[in-house]
Amino acid sequence: AGARMAVVLQLGQSGNQVGRELLDVINRDGRSRSDQNYQTVSLDRFFRQPDGGEALPIARAILVDMEPKVISRTLSKTAKSGCWRYGNQSYFCQKQGSGNNWANGFCVHGPRHEEAVMDLVRREVEKCERLSGFFAMMSLAGGTGSGLGTYVTQCLRDMYPNSFILNQLTWPYGTGEVIVQNYNMVLTLSHLYQSSDALLIHENDTVHKICSQLMNVKQISFADINQVIAHQLGSILQPAYTRWSASQYFSNPLGDLLESLVTHPEYKLLSLMNIPQMSDTSLQFSTFAWPALMKHLRQMLIANTKMEAGIDWRVKLPPAGLPPAAKPSSNREQHFNTSVANLLVLRGKDVSKADTGGFKEQALYTSWMPADSALSVWRTSTTFNKYEKSATVVSNSQCLLKPLDNTVTKAWDMFASRAFVHQYMKHGISEEDFLDCFTTVEQIIASYSNLGS
Repeated sequence: AGARMAVVLQLGQSGNQVGRELLDVINRDGRSRSDQNYQTVSLDRFFRQPDGGEALPIARAILVDMEPKVISRTLSKTAKSGCWRYGNQSYFCQKQGSGNNWANGFCVHGPRHEEAVMDLVRREVEKCERLSGFFAMMSLAGGTGSGLGTYVTQCLRDMYPNSFILNQLTWPYGTGEVIVQNYNMVLTLSHLYQSSDALLIHENDTVHKICSQLMNVKQISFADINQVIAHQLGSILQPAYTRWSASQYFSNPLGDLLESLVTHPEYKLLSLMNIPQMSDTSLQFSTFAWPALMKHLRQMLIANTKMEAGIDWRVKLPPAGLPPAAKPSSNREQHFNTSVANLLVLRGKDVSKADTGGFKEQALYTSWMPADSALSVWRTSTTFNKYEKSATVVSNSQCLLKPLDNTVTKAWDMFASRAFVHQYMKHGISEEDFLDCFTTVEQIIASYSNLGS
């Protein structure tokens, strides 16, 4: 049947930086593997071979930003690497930013530049023999990424109603670079919930901890953060064998992922946990065994610990067969993380020996989701990046409830005094719009909160 292609949209500063790192990881990993089939499938999905004699593969990607600085850096950094490049007409930028104002990105820049941006998308899609869908990468907080990114996602949904759309969102630091970031996040999440198939979210605070505690980075920059995110994304997007295709690499990267994880339209929030992650120095002295990797990753999932350092081993699943009412939930801290669905991706040596039974226990999942259909496992004996063995879980679960709750509370507090609301109103977002968005996000919180009951 051949691989289906994914078109990457890099939207705003965060999307462009993370997108470049991801394409770099995929290209490097794909090229460095001796398995010819793996190499072909990997590169076909996200790159195309140019016409004529030119050797460098071209990314199936569109770059959009409202200021030229980040895009020109992204293009020149890629050109210097000499391994792949972006298409000559694959980017769109303007001279003025969106000033961190979501309404400016969504109500002004979006409609104004819709034709030009969607034209780029259409041209890239025409170069795909079989389209899997769109992987849109953006920040939840800024103006261009979140406002314009949301608008572009809606346009994709209108123009390609049957294609998969997965949004990768970078959740800003809790302390925040932008005073209105909580507004921007509520507006983005509520709109994307209508048009996207799933939202895969990385929290800067978590990734920052991974950089300092696991990767041993002393002065953490956005480049370090983006490399960790790119590694985690690559670990799920690179070829693997699924339960549908045990003898050939899965052909539909976005479709297979979404089919495994999004079983109900009210539950679209995905989180990612990946082990091991460590500095090259530590790696030289480490050996990995599947039983330990599985045990750690399972506990990370149960206790909602997004990295291997500081796993809380006190959080336990209730004994099997206990009615929900008997589950101890008085202390939310000790309460385990209930899932709708999980996808486990295992890569590396002796991968067939990894026992995934611990992820199949019904107690991990909400009562209406049978564990058998709730867990998908993908495997390949091809190693990924630099790790002899690695394991990733993509989880549709209560993982993001706390940060979501905090965000809405902070946004409400500001909205109660109408702080900064006029800045949004002058671009066309009314108080009514705000209230609708709050309602949508509160409904998402309620749905996820009820999973454990």
